[in-house]
Amino acid sequence: MAGKFVLKIASNSQYRFNLKAANGEVILTSETYIQKQGALNGISSVKNNSSNDSRYERKTSANNQHYFVLKAMNNEIIGVSETYSTAQAMEAGIKSVKNNAPLATLEDLTQ
Repeated sequence: MAGKFVLKIASNSQYRFNLKAANGEVILTSETYIQKQGALNGISSVKNNSSNDSRYERKTSANNQHYFVLKAMNNEIIGVSETYSTAQAMEAGIKSVKNNAPLATLEDLTQ
């Protein structure tokens, strides 16, 4: 089973998507978008940028949790990971995005 993008309406009536791995775990969450087409463009951007390691920015939170952001060519953030307890786990999350995003299907829950 491949990964999938799940498009939904956020609590503020805007659009947001999650990239889920084949096991159903969320591996990347988008920003919110005012219009559905913006979210769909964001999904396309994740697919196009996910295989390029230079698009990932590895970070550490204030409480020493590891996470990453995926950026588009214009340096805009298109997705943020969950937090991980170790850098190794974060790298596994990046690998999962690289493996799942390019062929992920779309589950549209906005309809």
